[in-house]
Amino acid sequence: MEKNNLFEKIPMEGVKNIIVVASGKGGVGKSTVAANLAIALARNGMKTALVDADIFGPSIPTMFGIENARPDVTANGNQEMIFPIEKFGIKIISIGFFIDRNQSLIWRGPMAANAVKQLFEDTQWGEIDYMIIDFPPGTSDIQLTTVQKLNLTGAIIVTTPQEIALNDARKASSMFLNPDLKVPILGVVENMSWFTPAAHPGEHYYLFGRGGGMKLAKEYDTKLLCQIPLVMEVGEAAEEGRNVFQQTNKAAVEAFETLAGQIIEVTESTEISK
Repeated sequence: MEKNNLFEKIPMEGVKNIIVVASGKGGVGKSTVAANLAIALARNGMKTALVDADIFGPSIPTMFGIENARPDVTANGNQEMIFPIEKFGIKIISIGFFIDRNQSLIWRGPMAANAVKQLFEDTQWGEIDYMIIDFPPGTSDIQLTTVQKLNLTGAIIVTTPQEIALNDARKASSMFLNPDLKVPILGVVENMSWFTPAAHPGEHYYLFGRGGGMKLAKEYDTKLLCQIPLVMEVGEAAEEGRNVFQQTNKAAVEAFETLAGQIIEVTESTEISK
């Protein structure tokens, strides 16, 4: 009984694809990738949702400039229904909408995992082509509960090129490939691939090494979806509630356009093969 209940899926009617964006460690730009992938998909005409499941460090409200937003909540019988905040054509939900930004959450793993589960169960999503989930870094109760409770289309692994980041990314990848979970890895995103100084626009400086993303993709027989350069303006934009398409670095814009195109191609080909 316990095991059956554990793996009982949350019905996500109207949601076609659910994709988690994961990393083995913090600081590799996972939330930036999740946020801007969602925006890029919306710019491609896709009905898109973004779930901030990084419950102990929710950054999506800041990245979208909606830190003070509060979703509407209405009663539906014995259940409360949450209506997501919408910005840039994306439906967004985050635990950050329900707590003070300076408040720390001191929750044990199962309590945190249950809170994340409620974000999916109690939110009115409507028709969605792509739901992007920003996972917390690492592997914990939150990730495990989400993987067990949702019918996931697949996972995107975010890493930087250096070996120490790859080692942590391997741990995250192994969780998805666990025989009891079997979540497809759609591909790898290599972030902070190179740095190009403004004074030398034609040059690439590989500050964190080179080729790590491709190495990881080959190990797991998946695709290197894109390489994203290290761009200071992208980080500054995120802190100001602006997205990658609202800054001037063309290489960063092209990287996320490529990523969205790859995800659409991979998921559509998967759907055809079913």
